[in-house]
Amino acid sequence: MTTGRLPDHEQRILDEVERALRRDRRRLDRRLRTGRLRRRPDLSRVTHYRPHVLTVGLLLAVSIALLVTGIVTSRPAVIWTFAAVWPLTLFAVFRLVCRWTER
Repeated sequence: MTTGRLPDHEQRILDEVERALRRDRRRLDRRLRTGRLRRRPDLSRVTHYRPHVLTVGLLLAVSIALLVTGIVTSRPAVIWTFAAVWPLTLFAVFRLVCRWTER
């Protein structure tokens, strides 16, 4: 068998197969990157959270409104909503204070 060049029609077929394989490879790489299952949550996103003053102010306003509404009405839905929002508010305030004291 000679090691010469392929005929033109065979070279075109080979090029098309290679292009299709490259496309499939890119799709596979993208799926593997985005579909990766993690065993543990990624805590680096939480530790790098930098809240804005407006966000913290809004969370505080919502928390206080829910607290007052929960005290006045004693509705379980309002109390549970406050219980869900309050830790997020405390965390955001804590991160904002930490950011201010680093300077």
